[in-house]
Amino acid sequence: MKCKISRNAAKVLLKEIEQEEDKTLVLRVHVTHKHGDHAHYGLGMDTPTDNDERVMTDSGIEVLLEKDEPLLDGVRIDYFYTPEEGFVVTNPSKGNHGDH
Repeated sequence: MKCKISRNAAKVLLKEIEQEEDKTLVLRVHVTHKHGDHAHYGLGMDTPTDNDERVMTDSGIEVLLEKDEPLLDGVRIDYFYTPEEGFVVTNPSKGNHGDH
C-alpha cells in the first residue's frame, strides 16, 4: 500500500506527532464514509493492529492503513492554508480528487 504526504502536511503532522505524549501511537488514515467508487477520509493517532499495514512515507512519517480497504491504497494527505486551513485527504489513484 502507498501513502503520500505533501510538504505542508508533513510540517504540521510532525509538530503534532512530536507533541503526542503516547509515543506508541501512529498516524492512521481511515475511511469515514464511502459510496460508489470513492471515499471520504479521516486522520487520527491510533494503536497499530494486526489488520493494519504500516507504511513509511518519504517524509519520514509512518502511517497506518487498514489492509482490507482498497480505497486506502494510494491516499494523499495535503494541508492547505486557504480557503480554509486544514488537512485534505484524497486518493487520486482511485479517481478521488476531493470532496464534492
